[in-house]
Amino acid sequence: MRYLEPADVLLVEGNSQIATAIKYLTQSTWSHAALFVGTHGNGRLHDPTHCFIEADLLQGIRSVGIEAFAGRPTRICRAVGLSEEERQAVIGFAIDRLGHRYDLKNVIDLARYLLPTPPVPTRFRRRMIAFGSGDPTRAICSTLIAQAFQSVHYPVLPCIEYRAAATGECPDCIDEIMHIRHHSLFVPRDFDVSPYFRVVKPTIESGFDFRALKWAEAANDVGASQRGGNSRVGFA
Repeated sequence: MRYLEPADVLLVEGNSQIATAIKYLTQSTWSHAALFVGTHGNGRLHDPTHCFIEADLLQGIRSVGIEAFAGRPTRICRAVGLSEEERQAVIGFAIDRLGHRYDLKNVIDLARYLLPTPPVPTRFRRRMIAFGSGDPTRAICSTLIAQAFQSVHYPVLPCIEYRAAATGECPDCIDEIMHIRHHSLFVPRDFDVSPYFRVVKPTIESGFDFRALKWAEAANDVGASQRGGNSRVGFA
């Protein structure tokens, strides 16, 4: 946990039925996302040992400790370029929504969007359905975090429109106009593939040195192979 910073997004690979469904729908390893708010949560969390905000299917938006993700594959994604004030604003947005409910309808609508059954062109599919319950006190894990970053106008995966440059001095120039993607359309993998979030690898952050690794001797590998065992590289 020492490599986490406030406003980091922790992606988690779950193994529940709904987690398996989310991974299938999104074609991704990650089924859940939580926001790291720091070891003290700005003093606004009921339990001082809690340091994450997440949206749980049964308990809604809640705070949890690092032990909630023990033993699960995880990935740390960090928004690049945020100021300390902006980080605190992202955290504050999530903390203010503690106690809100989980939006199960959003999950159902996402399934309909990601695996549409009617033969309708992609550009019309969004108009066919209303995403989520429409209740501002409901959210799923990825939509909550997306809203928190959008509150400081930080992009996750914005929709980009290309237009001819407004100035007449450069007729071949193109402007990129960013549009905020609706928060209900975000899934956990979006933070992983976003060009604006950096993947933090604790092994590298701790000063990885491949020269310090201890490899099995080649002779031992050959001997194991001759004895009918599997030849594997091991770490001491």
